Amino acid sequence: MSAAELKPLVKSLSSAATDEDIVGILNTLKQQPKITESLLRESKAGLAVGKLRQHASKRVADLAKEIVRKWKTEVEREKQASGGGAKGASNGKTAAAKKSASASSNAATPSTPVTPTASTSGSGSKLNETRSAKTDGVKIEYTGDKTRDKCAELIYDALVFDSGAPSEQVMTRAKDIEKTVFNDNSGANPAYKAKIRTLFVNLKDKNNPGLRESVVSGDLAIAKFCRMSSQDMASEERKAADAKIAQENLFKTLGAEEVQAETDAFQCGRCKQRKCRYRQAQTRSADEPMTTFVTWKFS
Repeated sequence: MSAAELKPLVKSLSSAATDEDIVGILNTLKQQPKITESLLRESKAGLAVGKLRQHASKRVADLAKEIVRKWKTEVEREKQASGGGAKGASNGKTAAAKKSASASSNAATPSTPVTPTASTSGSGSKLNETRSAKTDGVKIEYTGDKTRDKCAELIYDALVFDSGAPSEQVMTRAKDIEKTVFNDNSGANPAYKAKIRTLFVNLKDKNNPGLRESVVSGDLAIAKFCRMSSQDMASEERKAADAKIAQENLFKTLGAEEVQAETDAFQCGRCKQRKCRYRQAQTRSADEPMTTFVTWKFS
């Protein structure tokens, strides 16, 4: 299936009316015989299915996770079969020369340790392993300020660790986020560092892939993302859990009201009925007597 044929299926995911419709589309996508990285990027199928991993329906979420794992495996096999992609092929001779030179150097100086180099292709890094600036061979130095460059690198690591997006795209997002936070806080001050840490923690949350994908894809504007609170950035599951806790606390509070006792010591001035409930509360200063509240129940 070509990207042109895949795009309508991807588009139909967002307009599907029921969970059954979504499952049907996902099963169709799952059965595609050959999936490549270029096909996923051009059709945006990877992003669309990835977002469904946080769907409210467990059936939809589990199927989306299964498809993402399957696609990552297929893309990795494609890369291994092509020797790391076009870039790896074009640099084959250079890599072989470096290997030969390294072997000669080791033979001449056996006591010198050899440090393996990371892959310089972000898209060529193993998709079944955690990606980072180091594994992608990315070095972020664009401000001349070590603190700012390191913060941008942290954001890069948070965005890329389970992503299949190109390194250049992720780097652009990381730089834009760092610049926005820097400008919002008028410098690399403690408030700037605290905000960077908050964004990093929320982006790196393994249970919140939708947030990362929205930022990387551009669906979530950088300016808006940088001004979100931790609660705004939380996954749907976390928001539901927080809402449940708040509701339980409310019920506990309501259940902790003053106990009302029954008595016949008070008589209603209108109906002359004595059966009533009362409670006492300290409504004035401590040296004043408590106020008694009486309620008569009419049958």
